[in-house]
Amino acid sequence: MPFSFLQFLQPVHYFQLKRKEGSTIFPIPESLPEPVLASLNKETRYRSQEALNYDLSWQAVHKGYLGNTDTYTTFARVPIFDEYLFIRKNFHPIWVVYTLLVRLVSLNNPIKEIEAFVKTRHISFEPYWKNNVEYPSWKEASHLISEKPLVSVVIPTLNRYRYLTDVLKDFEKQTYANFEIVVVDQSNPFNSKFYDQFELSINILRQEVPALWLARNTAIRNAKGAIIALSEDDVRVPEQWLENHLRCLDYFDIKISAGVFFAEGSKMPENRSFFAVASQFATGNAMLYKSVFKEIGLFDRQYERQRMGDGEFGARAFKQGIRAVSNPFAYCVDVKAGEGGLRQMGSWDAFRPKNWVAPRPIPSVLYFFRSYFGPTNAWFAILKRVPPSIVPYRFKKNKGMMVLGLILSLFLLPVIAVQVCISWNKASQKINEGPRISELD
Repeated sequence: MPFSFLQFLQPVHYFQLKRKEGSTIFPIPESLPEPVLASLNKETRYRSQEALNYDLSWQAVHKGYLGNTDTYTTFARVPIFDEYLFIRKNFHPIWVVYTLLVRLVSLNNPIKEIEAFVKTRHISFEPYWKNNVEYPSWKEASHLISEKPLVSVVIPTLNRYRYLTDVLKDFEKQTYANFEIVVVDQSNPFNSKFYDQFELSINILRQEVPALWLARNTAIRNAKGAIIALSEDDVRVPEQWLENHLRCLDYFDIKISAGVFFAEGSKMPENRSFFAVASQFATGNAMLYKSVFKEIGLFDRQYERQRMGDGEFGARAFKQGIRAVSNPFAYCVDVKAGEGGLRQMGSWDAFRPKNWVAPRPIPSVLYFFRSYFGPTNAWFAILKRVPPSIVPYRFKKNKGMMVLGLILSLFLLPVIAVQVCISWNKASQKINEGPRISELD
């Protein structure tokens, strides 16, 4: 990462990774097109030229620059003042305090840390997603859409016929017509007649044993289309969902269009409302060429009944150098069904186990973190994410409750420590076993 303090704030972010040829995602400012460079905020308060350049590079990526220019392969250390200036500009003040505490506990020079912290106190948080790069011509005629390729929509389902009804009705209204639905039904009892009510081409695959990643892998193997769309049984999709995913693939000449999620009753997050390099991959809303699975394999079944299987696939694609774009126009609404699916076969949340004797976080989470980002970054992720997970899931967006979670975690530290150790040991078993990734024939 351009700034070393990002290791504390984004320890398991895709952009921490290098691609297979050793490059990072961050463009060298001198290689950026002049209009893009002119749109960036040139921060003159940095003490080093390196920090100024890294800031411009970071801005370009996070404001939606999607070109192919030369990128950094390594980053030099910048003055500590510049590190604090950067995070004050781009992160909420609570995270600046958090970073200072981590640095002090890590036995860094307290005088230098506090001095830099104090000297940057006048610098205000500036939402980096403002004045993003625009692509006004993306809605123009699409050659890919005109070719009308068959799209296979993959939907695994488990005891959610009530919710599945809504999403299948959404697919009946799609503006793009050449698609099939591949449903892997794991429900008990299984109702084959349920699908008769829909005017859709549905390939129903019956799976007796509930297993989410097996279901998706099976659907992909049986898909007839050269393009795969990934959806879920508890989402709602707009009429142009398929069309907008296809346009994105075509316009940016990429292999993965990563759609945006937001919860029912809320609205699209501002920092996800424009095209940008995808920083995550969610199997509930994505479209990609089937050839991607031939290139890097199917989903890792080490994540069965657990979490982060889609995150791992996204990281694997990122490291391979496969381009993915976050696509706000192919959004979907997450209904968050309280029954069936992973709610039934696994855990509600990656960091919130079902009881106080279960591992925290879910072991597959640490398996992913340690495999891709190393043990140090995994511990930073635990430090950042476990304390807030003490409060119930429904309060995860409430800042006051998050602070309460931090306080409660101090009193519950012995219990949490045991949970984390259990999770770490179970993750070690997974690491020793290795990935369970099948190839696509």
